[in-house]
Amino acid sequence: MIGIIGYGSYVPIYRIKVEEIARQWGDNAEAIKNGIKVYEKTVPGQDEDTITIAYMAAKYALVRAGIDPKEIGALYIGSESHPYAVKPSGTVVAEALGMVPDIHIADYEFACKAGSEAMFVAYTHVKAGHMKYAMGIGADTSQGAPGDALEYTAAAGGSAFIFGKGDKVIAEVVDTYSYTTDTADFWRRETRPYPKHGGRFTGDPAYFHHVLSAAKGIMEKNGLTAKDFRYAVFHMPNASFPMRAARRLGFTKEQYEVGLIVPYTGNFYSGASPTGLSASLDDAKPGDLILMVSFGSGAGSDAFIFRVTERINEVRDLVPKVWDQIRTPRKRYLTYGEYAKFREKILMNE
Repeated sequence: MIGIIGYGSYVPIYRIKVEEIARQWGDNAEAIKNGIKVYEKTVPGQDEDTITIAYMAAKYALVRAGIDPKEIGALYIGSESHPYAVKPSGTVVAEALGMVPDIHIADYEFACKAGSEAMFVAYTHVKAGHMKYAMGIGADTSQGAPGDALEYTAAAGGSAFIFGKGDKVIAEVVDTYSYTTDTADFWRRETRPYPKHGGRFTGDPAYFHHVLSAAKGIMEKNGLTAKDFRYAVFHMPNASFPMRAARRLGFTKEQYEVGLIVPYTGNFYSGASPTGLSASLDDAKPGDLILMVSFGSGAGSDAFIFRVTERINEVRDLVPKVWDQIRTPRKRYLTYGEYAKFREKILMNE
């Protein structure tokens, strides 16, 4: 049996409400909330970035796995917001966790599915017998230009998953499936601080075509239908898109609502569907099947089917759960001015 032996997520405590962003730009907050069904989003602290988020998620995953970090043979971080253009995020995280030097490191990019890429490669290393354990992380401090529609959802957070074999597995990987085309719906050119989006390509030609194709592909491959799953997680650029995808595939609200974190977190980009998976694992019972489908602009989707094992009951309460972090009484709401300062939309004179 091969699958997840440890998982963890990190959600920043800073938040900004949709009303606060709308007030700044003179937009209709109620219309925006009704359209995207997102009410607030996370904001990284001034001392937080993809590396610190990945570190915290990985630290929690190690606690649940109960292994020596030096036993991990590979660490991969998927992100759209690596702090360095030329220097890996993974080396910093691995050093901080005590994994170096006998470890393979790589950073991944594929828009919002970079996290599931990292998970896929980590899983296949273990499946191939190259190493005992491998870790895949999806984390982002996502970008949205001032006044752009993305500013209402671009958020920060992430999740880490350690893959291994045997009796430590808490969620067996039943199967994987990927669906990819060259569809230009969203991009960010080198040296540019903010992404652009291709309007009419973003919905049906990009998100829905790839998510639905990957979901249908993996279910048909395994002879399963929507009713066979306890949970379903789809990439969540907003809340409207995954809800529509779920309904078109035959999933009910009860199946997707636990993993649908985006109304209260915003879009974690590479960490979005992985954190939805983490939230589902926090709630799952032994024997439950979980479907996770990521999406990355450019464009592609990775689909996973997981089967939860008895060990979930031993590890789920060892570290903070996703929804506990989302609802924490410690969260602090920012004004738009504070948010702009935190996200360096206002550059201070040196």
